[in-house]
Amino acid sequence: MSTVAARLGVSPERLWGLSVVAILVALVGGSLAFPRVVYDGFIWHYFWGPVQADANSAVCAIRPDGVTQYLDSAAACAAAAEPVAYPGYTLVSEIGYMVTLIVALTGVVFLLRRLDIGDEPRFFFALIPFMFFGGAFRVIEDVNDASAAADTLITYPVNTLVISPVIYVTVFVITLVAVVASVTAERNGLVDDYVKPLFAAGVGVLALSLLYLLWAGVSGINGATFYPQVLVVILVGSTVAAAITWVLVERFAPEVNLGTGLIGLVIIWGHAVDGVANVIGLDWMTAIGAGPNLVAKHPVNQAVVDFTAATLPAGVLAITGDAWPFLLVKLVAATLVVWVFDDRIFEDSPRYAILLLIAVLAVGLGPGTRDMLRATFGV
Repeated sequence: MSTVAARLGVSPERLWGLSVVAILVALVGGSLAFPRVVYDGFIWHYFWGPVQADANSAVCAIRPDGVTQYLDSAAACAAAAEPVAYPGYTLVSEIGYMVTLIVALTGVVFLLRRLDIGDEPRFFFALIPFMFFGGAFRVIEDVNDASAAADTLITYPVNTLVISPVIYVTVFVITLVAVVASVTAERNGLVDDYVKPLFAAGVGVLALSLLYLLWAGVSGINGATFYPQVLVVILVGSTVAAAITWVLVERFAPEVNLGTGLIGLVIIWGHAVDGVANVIGLDWMTAIGAGPNLVAKHPVNQAVVDFTAATLPAGVLAITGDAWPFLLVKLVAATLVVWVFDDRIFEDSPRYAILLLIAVLAVGLGPGTRDMLRATFGV
């Protein structure tokens, strides 16, 4: 972007802002000029419709004649005319969110540059509680959805703020407010280091979320329960998996982690949490006495499960389950990403490198925390 901005004679920040405005104008203008094609067929179908369906606990949402309707029957959804939006993600939406993430990260880099922070590993570690908070916050909505409409704690449309992917925006805004407030406190002499109140803010919002979930589980609010063995098994399993991966990397390919150091281990562990949470949740809940097995929420997870089920004999699947390759995929992918972040990347753009590593950890630890706690509290 810097090279393009130099050729155009504008600053990178201004070019980024103009690009975002141009994209928004195209989407809004297209929605107004061609509502059925641009809004109904693309924006609503792949992005907003799934959120609406999830927020209203519907099997799917449809949009005949530009009016959203919710269906509670899988057969009715299958027979409905497109666009039909189901709760969860699609390959189109995941690609869209990936592009949005890259654009957003670039904007955050410009903000951190203005604030003159975010180029040291301690900024990465200070934000870890917010990643746990994002997953825990999403489980609050799972508890909310488990109740009858009249008894819900958070009703539509407010509950869309805690449903994926909108919850990422919600958590981002909360985190951004904490970052700006912490930096302001440091520069006004209220604290000696902005990292301390930033970390404390993350721990605070995480603690509030966990206390509510624990209260709901112990009290049986909206059918929630509490299976502490799930939490123990997932945390121990992910720690063991990350430790084994780390030892293998350090012994056979130490160059993989020369650039990231301890951050690399944290990233591998965060994605191990996601992998083990899926393995336990999808295959072994009944085996550890923690209620029925869960259902895969993401297309990639489901694709791995489907591939394993179609490839391995039934006798083997009865012993191993069909979700275990997802853990291997997560560990390998996390290790490869860590390998990409060598010393040169940190020398060229330390803020962007740190921010990308934060995003890499968040997309593993956030969903992993959600799956872990959802299984732990039986919702």
